[in-house]
Amino acid sequence: MITISIDPIIFSIGHFMIRWYSVIVLVAILVGIWLTAREAARKGFKKEDVYDGALWVVLGGLIGARIFHVLDHWSDMFAADPIRALYIWEGGLAIWGGVIGGLIALGILAWRRGWRLPRLLDATAPGLVLAQAIGRVACIITGDAMGRPTTGPFGFAYTSPNAMVPQLGVYYTPMPVYEIIANLGIFALLWQLRKKNWSDGLLFLVYLTLYSLERFLLAFTSSYQILALGLTQSQIIALMMLAIALPSIVWLRTRSHSPARRLNA
Repeated sequence: MITISIDPIIFSIGHFMIRWYSVIVLVAILVGIWLTAREAARKGFKKEDVYDGALWVVLGGLIGARIFHVLDHWSDMFAADPIRALYIWEGGLAIWGGVIGGLIALGILAWRRGWRLPRLLDATAPGLVLAQAIGRVACIITGDAMGRPTTGPFGFAYTSPNAMVPQLGVYYTPMPVYEIIANLGIFALLWQLRKKNWSDGLLFLVYLTLYSLERFLLAFTSSYQILALGLTQSQIIALMMLAIALPSIVWLRTRSHSPARRLNA
């Protein structure tokens, strides 16, 4: 069992605060963009174009992440003080909202610039899941996204009054740690698979499948609110993503092995 005494606020001047959450998320975004640009260049895209479009994708991801978080915690955190929904620097980003918001922005960008979206998605997959792993370090420091209270053998308790846990001094299941481990495992697999001669889009679908399974299973240890059917928002979205990803993988694999495709290869 581990007690974390780090103050989530690095320093403050009046109402202006620099938080560990913001710094670590920024590092995660920069690493994800850098790795995506590198992979995109290997797949025939121009690095400059990727860096140029990254701002819009990141903006879409942040907006989506905040909206999903606010919706998930509206009754217990934001209903009494709706203006807090704009305080993104305090922490509170829903990963699925970030993925979906970023995908929408990337889809619009690819459509306007004539990019091959499935190939670009493959380039984003390793960088995306690595950024997700790095971003969860912020949750460890701030106490965000912790699981249920636990009596051991592994749990985190917080002493800083600025921590986001429901109660100080109580040990919680360190769900972000498990997510970091799972995300790094997915990254390692994608990094090994990225050079295979697969159909465009297949690598991203592998990421989407594995990440959806991760989120669905780990959410059983979380303290997230139940949305419907005994499942959390994260689990319901994970099931929806699996319903998209798995048939798409089968379709791509079937198409790649069809006689007509082999003849044209």
